[in-house]
Amino acid sequence: MSIFVAELIGTMLLVLLGNGVVAGVVLNKSKAQNSGWIVITFGWGFAVMLAAYMVGHYSGAYLNPALTIGFAVAGKLAWAKVGSMIAAQMIGAILGAVLVWLHYLPHWKETQSPADKLAVFSTGPAIRSPFANFISEAIGTFVLVFVLLAFGAKGLVFADGLQTMAVAFLIVSIGMSLGGTTGYAINPARDLGPRIAHAILPIAGKGSSDWGYAWIPVLGPIVGAILAAVAYGAVL
Repeated sequence: MSIFVAELIGTMLLVLLGNGVVAGVVLNKSKAQNSGWIVITFGWGFAVMLAAYMVGHYSGAYLNPALTIGFAVAGKLAWAKVGSMIAAQMIGAILGAVLVWLHYLPHWKETQSPADKLAVFSTGPAIRSPFANFISEAIGTFVLVFVLLAFGAKGLVFADGLQTMAVAFLIVSIGMSLGGTTGYAINPARDLGPRIAHAILPIAGKGSSDWGYAWIPVLGPIVGAILAAVAYGAVL
């Protein structure tokens, strides 16, 4: 399997399972409706873990443009690979979102709130404040990238498979501790790809795709990832 195909499939699975748990929690007449934030955070953690186990040995399972850029800035990934990996991640994210739409097909008509429908696809702020929302996304992604770089530091050894499990708990921890402000995109593809799918899919009563907010979960994570790479180089 090529790196491009691995990143595409891995990101597709990530979004299918990650956005899928959000759909289960927020859409009407789902058996998981109203099961809460902890279910969402663990669902996303498991989604990352399973996608990483699936394609990690082919591509490294970056599955995130911000993480890809951060590792390139840190010198852990060749810049020549970055463009094609991000393209694969974006395509995979869109396809994963389309699969979520298909899976929950009868539930869109049963759900009246356009905001809930958009929440299945993309993140949104609890309190809309562009500067604060940007900072939240940057901090969450800083933690993600800095800790992942530290996991790979010389002398830190995980038994086979345990590092990927640790990454899952890192995602859960970020979601529980830092995700309540913006929904913790911490991944431009995870937010922008499904937002594009939301805009083009024939979802009954879907409302706006909120493009005015869309730059925050793209640029915030990228800035946070770059800062994490610089900080890692300075202190570790």
